[in-house]
Amino acid sequence: MSTIIFYCLQPVIYGISLLPFPLLYLLSDAMNGLLYYVLSYRKKVVMSNLRASFPGKSEEELKRIGKDFYHYLCDMFLETFKTLTISKEEMLKRCSFTPETVQLFKELADKKQSVVLVMGHKGNWEWAGNTFSLLCEHQLYVIYHPLANKDFNKLMYKMRTRFGTKLIAMQDTFREMVKNRGELNATAFIADQSPTPSTAQWVQFLHQDTPVSKGTEKIAQKMNSPVVYVSVHKVKRGYYSVEAAMLVAKPSEAAEGTITVSHTRQLERDIIEQPATWLWSHRRWKHKRPQTV
Repeated sequence: MSTIIFYCLQPVIYGISLLPFPLLYLLSDAMNGLLYYVLSYRKKVVMSNLRASFPGKSEEELKRIGKDFYHYLCDMFLETFKTLTISKEEMLKRCSFTPETVQLFKELADKKQSVVLVMGHKGNWEWAGNTFSLLCEHQLYVIYHPLANKDFNKLMYKMRTRFGTKLIAMQDTFREMVKNRGELNATAFIADQSPTPSTAQWVQFLHQDTPVSKGTEKIAQKMNSPVVYVSVHKVKRGYYSVEAAMLVAKPSEAAEGTITVSHTRQLERDIIEQPATWLWSHRRWKHKRPQTV
């Protein structure tokens, strides 16, 4: 049944990807009205997360951020489909790297240094990966969760690898990185997902006790690859700017926990700067810190 559904939806998805951007955003506006006003998709989760994260903001301000978030979510969803057919020129126009970011990765490439990239579910992280692969010398690998539906997983794989990016299934991360250590590469970790509480590092993040995966830090230290933090800022509708900065040049010399805290703090600053462009609909704080005896 899932295969039948996929083949019925595939022409629709490709049709969406071929829409001119003005029509794409008209469709996004319609989708936003459906999700926000009719279905109230995860509205309680979104508003609960916003209230806990910004205790100093009024209810009116929080509702405005919530509404802006749904606009962003719908845009992001349809922009991802656009990757199937967008040209290289249009991709670089709509998701640009700052000159300082281009220079940073050029200097790392000149030194033959592979890097660990760390970022959050903010801005259009899918487009940021495409632009990286088009502009930078490093072979980009993105850590991902394979989808349960094999057909949709193949489609997502096609979208994410169209401009040269390669994917690594999360369970294979360290093994694949060791295998690829002979090439110049960059491995991207999305570090704001909800890990298992018992193995997480607990950090105050957006006024809340938050579990953060130690995986990025541990792998960076084992590989001794410089850690670069990547920010994706929304410039205006349909346009994003990517800014990268060196977070830790020598991870093997960093004290335990400092890398995890550093990238979490940087993401927090980014969210505070542009709160509507983070993924508020996920249950980021569903876990509580385990009680110690």
